[in-house]
Amino acid sequence: MSESAATVALLGAGSWGTALALLLCRNGHRVRLWGHETAQIEALRQDGENRQFLPGHPLPATLIPTDSLDEALADASDCLVVVPSHAFRHVAEDLSRRLPATLGVAWATKGLDVKTGQLLHAVAQETLGARPLAVVSGPSFAQEVAHGLPTAVTVASAQADFAERMARLLHGERFRAYTSTDMVGVEVCGAAKNVLAIATGIADGLGFGANTRAALITRGLAELIRVGTALGGRAETFMGLAGIGDLVLTCTDDQSRNRRLGLALARGQNLAEAQAVIGQEVEGVVTALAMHRLSARLGIEMPISEQVYRVLYEQVSPDQATRALLEREPRPEFG
Repeated sequence: MSESAATVALLGAGSWGTALALLLCRNGHRVRLWGHETAQIEALRQDGENRQFLPGHPLPATLIPTDSLDEALADASDCLVVVPSHAFRHVAEDLSRRLPATLGVAWATKGLDVKTGQLLHAVAQETLGARPLAVVSGPSFAQEVAHGLPTAVTVASAQADFAERMARLLHGERFRAYTSTDMVGVEVCGAAKNVLAIATGIADGLGFGANTRAALITRGLAELIRVGTALGGRAETFMGLAGIGDLVLTCTDDQSRNRRLGLALARGQNLAEAQAVIGQEVEGVVTALAMHRLSARLGIEMPISEQVYRVLYEQVSPDQATRALLEREPRPEFG
């Protein structure tokens, strides 16, 4: 253990949280990995790995699983939240009662607050008060990070020194972390790309081919830019790792749970059946609802995302949703 080793409270023992915990331990840090389900945490201790969400990766001695939030936070120098978006507000509220006012909080959760449509940094500001905040996002499948395959992400914070600190914690021999000050753009990308991955999964499941997939990704990027810049994000963010990088990854590889959900819906499975088979959180489902509300509030057209919402929440069939997109009136590509 190096003299500069940190003690990180990592909240969320799913596949992504576990992968980041393994990365931090490889980088020489100590990690207390918190999960709210006692049975799951006990299984981590007994099995020495996360057989439920990330099997095949032994937990090092410097990674301590716990179901006690107070134990996870005790003497922690850093806090990284990796819970599903629907649980983010609740966890942030719990943290507000336990964390020192000066301790920064970062998160690698991708989504929106489903009840309010807020970006997660707005939820964090509301619940955690005036402290350093950062979001970690980018093209990063948990299994590949756990295997130590080369990966690059973006760490965004309004406080440049805090972004740099979090980037240094994550940066390793095969994991590169870039910094940004555009939290809005990074968060919009991380949330909305999951909805678009469901759309590409549906299209591929219907057998529409590579031309359709490329068109959906490109026009989906246009939707990201419209809503992201309307909220204050910078256009260049959408051309970076958190934007086009994560969008292409999630839309084209079957490691993506959102893409697999779209494939299952195209095969005729209903939403509950598809989610049960996947067996883990599919963020695009709740995000589709939040994006539907957000685009209506902003008065911004997001036709691909809107059709995904209709499939998930209005019992529109994948075929009907596809026809609705194809039958839209011609318009200029730009402007």
